[in-house]
Amino acid sequence: MITLLGSARRGCCGPTRRETLQAGAFCLLNSMFGGPGLPAAEIAASPRRPARAKSVVLLYLQGGAPTQDMFDLKPHAPGGVGGEFKPIATTASGVNIGELLPLTARWMHKSAIVRSVYHNGGCHKNLPMYTGYDTNLADEEFRDSDPPSMGSVCAYVERDQPRDLPTYAYLPCPLGWGEVRKKAGPHGGFLGRRYDAFSTECTAYVDHPPDEMWAPQVVRGEPRVTDTELLEGITLDRLLGRKRLVEQLDDQVRSLEAQGGSGNFSSQQRLAFDMLTSLKIREAFDLSCEDPRIRDRYGRSLFGSTTLLARRLVERGVKFVNVSWDNHSKRFEVSKAAWDTHERNFPMLRETLLPNFDQTYSAFIEDLDARGLLDETLVVTMGEMGRTPKINAKGGRDHWTECYSVLLAGAGIQGGSVYGASDDQAAFIKDRPVHIRDICATIYHLLGIDPDMPVYDRGGRPVPVAHGGQPLSEILTS
Repeated sequence: MITLLGSARRGCCGPTRRETLQAGAFCLLNSMFGGPGLPAAEIAASPRRPARAKSVVLLYLQGGAPTQDMFDLKPHAPGGVGGEFKPIATTASGVNIGELLPLTARWMHKSAIVRSVYHNGGCHKNLPMYTGYDTNLADEEFRDSDPPSMGSVCAYVERDQPRDLPTYAYLPCPLGWGEVRKKAGPHGGFLGRRYDAFSTECTAYVDHPPDEMWAPQVVRGEPRVTDTELLEGITLDRLLGRKRLVEQLDDQVRSLEAQGGSGNFSSQQRLAFDMLTSLKIREAFDLSCEDPRIRDRYGRSLFGSTTLLARRLVERGVKFVNVSWDNHSKRFEVSKAAWDTHERNFPMLRETLLPNFDQTYSAFIEDLDARGLLDETLVVTMGEMGRTPKINAKGGRDHWTECYSVLLAGAGIQGGSVYGASDDQAAFIKDRPVHIRDICATIYHLLGIDPDMPVYDRGGRPVPVAHGGQPLSEILTS
């Protein structure tokens, strides 16, 4: 047991401050030290524009969701293309979506569908989606020379503002963590690890082991903050003494920065200390404080629990929250498919993927709306690509980047709108092509960040944050 100063205050679920800071691990602090530095040519960000969105939540359907079965159905397409599902009417006049999304259909008057998105980065390349950059992508692996993600740019712009919670959070675990990899995309890249997301880890399990790796399954579990308790023998007074010692080293760290050396992790260090000492922060990540009826409405899946946590963070002022529906098969005994439906596309969509997405997405939008948050929160749903129009011999759809859809809702979005069009098989773009960098530019624009704002790579070269993308003004409110 450790000794704490101050009064014992209770959290929403009963434990005192003393009870929440017992023996644990000090390694959270150590993980915040070291790593690549900030670029020597870093300069102040461009002036902020008026923001329509206070926060962004990116619902990321890892693997590539099938446009033709969700938001751009082609029921009259030739055999082997159209699929098994029918379009249904929505609350937006003239806008139809797939029949397995009836709850989502009730919120299309608050949403916009972009049906003509593409990128040139190749299949399963996540970097284009998070950054807008898609040139010369050799593989999926992270490199510290990558451009920064949208969330990292938000953290960069707000780097000097005091915060109780991180600017950028990635849930329920880092991209690729379930595959024991670090994939490119949602990172600080050449800006340095200081601007990486604050990430949780998670549990992932199914009600019964899969008969085969492509079997439809509901993946359950919860995001969790790790390493937030003190090592045995470390008192809170001793911890705060170490914090003061770290602060005394700041001048030396800044000197290294000026020489292009080790990065300044002051914001990450501060967050690490706060995670150990602040009930406010710990409570923000505590889903047990939620009404069980709310949890049931979101769904007791990993995706449902994580999306509910995203609402809690947005409510508390986190600027950019990513919720990733990812593959966890190398860490846990669950299906590897996620949204990568090479086999049994229709059973997987019917039995697992679409009903669970529909429940959670509609609950999230409804909850934001009821709390007065939807008009100030931009919700973006996308994956790293789409699926082939033609159904393969195993009843699946394969990789496709030539044309797919992105769904946007909430802050600044002209509800009931559709931008762009695919051909009669949802294979190629028929009208108004949208490169993924234009989606990124639209997100920046709604956040009040100039899409042309430069950040500086490690060679001192200016790089526009949206890589030349332009906001889609036609789907935005005036």
